[in-house]
Amino acid sequence: MAAAARLRRRLLLEVPWRWRCSPRRGGAACPSAGQIRAAFLRFFEERHGHRRLPSAPVRPRGDPRLLFVNAGMNQFKPIFLGTVHPRSELAQHRRVVNSQKCVRAGGKHNDLEDVGRDTYHHTFFEMLGNWSFGDYFKEEACSMAWELLTEVYEIPRDRLYVTYFGGDPSLGLSADEECRDVWLRLGVPASHVLPFSLKDNFWEMGDTGPCGPCTEIHYDHVGGGRNAAALVNQGSPDVVEIWNLVFMQYSREVEGNLLPLPQHHVDTGMGLERLVTVLQNKRSNYDTDLFTPILDAIHKGCRAPRYQGLVGNADVGHVNMAYRVVADHVRTLCVCITDGIYPGFSGAELVLRRILRRAVRFCSEVLQAPPGLLASLVPTVVEVLGDAYPELTRNANQIKDIINENEAAFLSSLERGRRIIERTVQQMEPSTNFPAEVAWSLYGSLGFPLDLIDLMLEEKGISLDSAAFNELVLEDAKRKAGGPQAGEPGSTNTHLDVHSLARLQGSRVPATDDSPKYAYALGQHGHYEFSPCQATVLMLYRDQCLQKEVGAGQRCGVILDRTNFYAQQGGQDSDQGYMIRLGQQDVLFPVESVHLCGGYVIHEVTAVETLRAGDQVQLFVDEARRLACMTNHTATHLLNFALRRVLGDSTEQRGSHVTPERLRFDFDTKGHVTVEQLQQVEQVVQDLIQKNEVVHMAEVPLTLARRVEGLRAVDEGYPDPVRIVSLGLPVENVLTCDSKAAMQTSVELCCGTHLLQTGSVEDLAIISERQLVKGISRVIAVTGGRAKEAREVGQCLAMEVDSVSLRMKQRVTSIPEMQNLSKEVGHLTKVVASTAMPQWQRKELQTILKALQRTANTAVKKLELQQAEKVAQILLAKYCNQPVIIDTIPADSLSILMKVVNQLCDKSPGTSVLLLSPQASGEVLCACQVSKSCLPGFSAADWAVAVCTQMEGRAGGSPIVAKGSGNAKGMQGALTTALEFAQSKL
Repeated sequence: MAAAARLRRRLLLEVPWRWRCSPRRGGAACPSAGQIRAAFLRFFEERHGHRRLPSAPVRPRGDPRLLFVNAGMNQFKPIFLGTVHPRSELAQHRRVVNSQKCVRAGGKHNDLEDVGRDTYHHTFFEMLGNWSFGDYFKEEACSMAWELLTEVYEIPRDRLYVTYFGGDPSLGLSADEECRDVWLRLGVPASHVLPFSLKDNFWEMGDTGPCGPCTEIHYDHVGGGRNAAALVNQGSPDVVEIWNLVFMQYSREVEGNLLPLPQHHVDTGMGLERLVTVLQNKRSNYDTDLFTPILDAIHKGCRAPRYQGLVGNADVGHVNMAYRVVADHVRTLCVCITDGIYPGFSGAELVLRRILRRAVRFCSEVLQAPPGLLASLVPTVVEVLGDAYPELTRNANQIKDIINENEAAFLSSLERGRRIIERTVQQMEPSTNFPAEVAWSLYGSLGFPLDLIDLMLEEKGISLDSAAFNELVLEDAKRKAGGPQAGEPGSTNTHLDVHSLARLQGSRVPATDDSPKYAYALGQHGHYEFSPCQATVLMLYRDQCLQKEVGAGQRCGVILDRTNFYAQQGGQDSDQGYMIRLGQQDVLFPVESVHLCGGYVIHEVTAVETLRAGDQVQLFVDEARRLACMTNHTATHLLNFALRRVLGDSTEQRGSHVTPERLRFDFDTKGHVTVEQLQQVEQVVQDLIQKNEVVHMAEVPLTLARRVEGLRAVDEGYPDPVRIVSLGLPVENVLTCDSKAAMQTSVELCCGTHLLQTGSVEDLAIISERQLVKGISRVIAVTGGRAKEAREVGQCLAMEVDSVSLRMKQRVTSIPEMQNLSKEVGHLTKVVASTAMPQWQRKELQTILKALQRTANTAVKKLELQQAEKVAQILLAKYCNQPVIIDTIPADSLSILMKVVNQLCDKSPGTSVLLLSPQASGEVLCACQVSKSCLPGFSAADWAVAVCTQMEGRAGGSPIVAKGSGNAKGMQGALTTALEFAQSKL
């Protein structure tokens, strides 16, 4: 009966394969990683009613504290924190399953330096997970997990051990006996159900926030009927954790105490790589079919012996480590680049740059592979992961291009770094450590991997000054953490905590109706008229506590039943303004910022008088600020459309930010945007402004909106229904079945506030364009009067550049005059680089100024050379064929003095020359050159040092040429020293 029931359950699941994974059952083929992943997803979706979701991108959405998505739960944090918008798609989830792409490199969870040293650390991994949001809890979660492992995957029960939270008296937490009893009821032997402490079996999201006990399932690789309970959580490679089930039932408060959560959640995570290792009867993740095709491809492309799985001292020459590093890192590179994280110079981009460079180094230094091996592995990675993550297949060519370009740049930096290390070592005193400042420069500026610096120094028998280096690391970390991170909550009065949110919802306090923010119209004279809004204070929020009353002078968050204020979201800054209490027109409560949290709009206010729940207030937005934001937001849509029109349909938005002063827009690009393209983009925008198109806006069901072909949207959660903004085309026309209308105009999902007609933008000027990282560009633009001002400034600067250019073309014979022109060009170059003006014009002027600077420098050198030749002829006649010339001459600069010395030595090769030139400032310039026939006994550097020391100055140079300066008071003595020094050497 039991066997028939098991077979019936397997048939219900409709898994199209069978396998035997236990060593004692050997013989049958093991399942592939793809089959294992598919079985997990289908089990929860088909048998237990979970909704299958795609993996979120590894670039975190709305969480600036994370470099990468590093756990399956990251995308669901708004649900756990209670901040999810009640109308959003995310808020509708109850049971969810997915396979999440994760990266752990940099930040708190950083496995980068461990990758390759063993057989189980990875920077990229897949996390299989199932979640319950206020639905099932411990009983169902444990039962599902046990059923999947033992009945679907057929893992022998005697090899599985489960742990549970054993309690913590210091926190007043008793043991999770509920969880223990669930496992015992499922038939797990008591000897396999083990209690552990807070460290192992209590999961926390961070220093504060949702947390709770967890239960872990461990697998014994050895088996054979033994009891391996003593090896659980002891770091044994034979007994490993494969699944963690977290029961979120508490919230850690700022004070450190734990409060029960208003709603219980389940968050489980099982690493696919480790599960596949178990089911394919392997002991190393790298021996599974997630990695073996990549390792085989590496072997074909390099000169190293085949991968053998060796570690530690057995891995002679670190060849096997190199295989693992390259295989792991190329997977990470493919996934990150596909999700819009490109190698760069800060944050996640910097970490990815280091990952790429670490992989390149192991390819070239250890595996002896030619350039290009890393990119050649991309098709194999796509073959392994492409079915689960089809975005990899679509972006394969782009991934290869970016890897190749960055590899070429690093190989160049590698050679440069080697030269720096060689030069530094040569200049070091014996028995000293390598300077930390140089190592830090190599690490930070050239992207030199730290382990490579250690390796190269070890080969030379030198150590790095680690203590000093670590101090620099700490200083850098402090500097980066100095201010609040972009996007982080700036005030505890505007971001509701999970308990306050739950109390509001439990008290049936309605979400804020913020539809009046869209209540504005164009008046008769073309001015925007904003409707006033009357509201009731529902609750006040201060110091993470809901209050019915706040006193005068206190800063608080005000929750109203309705508002016409725009809360910061969708890349648009929040409104500001003020509110007055009805009947008290002369008492203004300034609204400093506005935020949205769980459907409630929180107005940050400093109470000038006592404010109470139930007060009736009237709201007034700062109309000038709002209108400026509306203008710039509509202009952002125009710009998005224009960029796509000029650069191609593959141009995708990567982010934007709208303020009253300007707009910022980030987008994909295959290269630098040219001057011509910038002009074309501005022209497309100008045309749309001139047409004065109507801006149509309407709310539609999210599912209907997503069917629109050509719709522009960014990777973020949208409410349902969602707002569509369409330029010049009614929304109902866009929604028509098979309509291509959205391909011909700007149609975007957007919750922002917009102009009603494009003509109100008046003008747009792109004042900055630069590449953030390879493949992503950022433009900054201004509109209206600011754009007009930028164009006027651009025209004035263009006239100044024309004036300098004209004067440069006239014949200038004076060195000071030409030097002044050169300085003027330099000054103009700085002004053009830093002034707000059209970017296309800036680029044009910079090209002209660069050429003018070259012309001026060449002209100065030519005039100096002519002057030097004249002086040299006089000195040659004065000192006919003498072996040493020592004299003083007038010279406007050290450059001219040096040229005179060079001319003399060129025309009289056997002569050594030292010249001094007193300046009006009291300084004396010194330049010298020694005849090659006098080397090595006679050194120019030593000569110059002896002379300039006599003048209380400094000098330096090479054995042949040197220069320096000193004080005029010692000049006569210096001339005597110069002659005596030369005579002693000749």
